[in-house]
Amino acid sequence: MAVQIHATAIVAPGAELADGVSIGAYSIIGEQVSLGAHTRVGPHCVIDGRTRVGANNHFYRFCSIGGIPQDKKYAGEPTELEIGDGNTFREYVTVNIGTVQDVGVTRLGDDNWIMAYVHIAHDCQIGHHVVIANSVQLAGHIHIGDWAILGGLSAVHQFVRIGAHAMVGGTSSVRQDIPPYMIGAGDPFRPVGINSEGLSRRGYSVQDIAALKESYKLLYRRKLNVEQACEAMVALQAAQPEGAGAVQHLLDFLTSSSRGIVRP
Repeated sequence: MAVQIHATAIVAPGAELADGVSIGAYSIIGEQVSLGAHTRVGPHCVIDGRTRVGANNHFYRFCSIGGIPQDKKYAGEPTELEIGDGNTFREYVTVNIGTVQDVGVTRLGDDNWIMAYVHIAHDCQIGHHVVIANSVQLAGHIHIGDWAILGGLSAVHQFVRIGAHAMVGGTSSVRQDIPPYMIGAGDPFRPVGINSEGLSRRGYSVQDIAALKESYKLLYRRKLNVEQACEAMVALQAAQPEGAGAVQHLLDFLTSSSRGIVRP
C-alpha cells in the first residue's frame, strides 16, 4: 500500500515511512523519524527527534511526539523515543525523548490507549495494554506495567513505578510506588483492594485472585512492615501453590522498590 502524504505536510528527506503510512494536513515529520507500516498521523501533528514508531499506530490531531525533554540538564544529547505497535494517541498528547541521566530512551510498548492531553515525560517506560485517561501527567523516569489503568487528571511523581494490572482512580496524586494488582485513588493515592474484576477478565484464576487478596491483607491489614509481609507471602505461596506465580510477581516488585510503596 502506498504512502499517503497530504500536500501541506512537511516530511524531512531523512524520514523513513513504511508501506501504508499516511500523513495528515500540516503535519511535520522530522529527519530522524521512522514510522512503521500503516501508521496514521492526523493533521497538525509534529513527530521529531530520534523517534522510532512501530506499525498500526494512530496519532490524532495536534500530537507532539519526540520533543526534547523538559529537563534543564538536557544538552542536546542524541537520546531517543521508541513506540511499539498498535498504540492510539488522542488529541494533544505529548511524549518526550529520554535523557542521558537514565537509559536515554523513552519507551512505550504495544496496544496502549493514550487519551487527550496526556503528557509522558522523558525516560518513562510504559508496558503493553496500558490505558492512560484524559489529562494524566507523568513526570520523568516513571515505569508503568502491563494492563495498568490511570484515571483522568491524575498526576504521577518522577521515578514512581506502577505495577502491572494496577488501577488508579481519577484525580489521584501518586507519589510512591503502586504494587501490581492494586486498585485505589486519592490525594495521596491510597490502595483499597485488589483489581479482581480486571484480573478475572484477563484470565487469572480464582486461586490466583484468592492468593492476591490474602497478600493484600498481609501487606495492608495485618500491621506488618513490608519485610514481614513479604516473609508471610512466601509462606502463603507454600500454602496456596496454585496462586504462587501471581504472588511472586508482587514479591518481586516489593523487594525492588526504592521509593517505598503507597499506604492506606
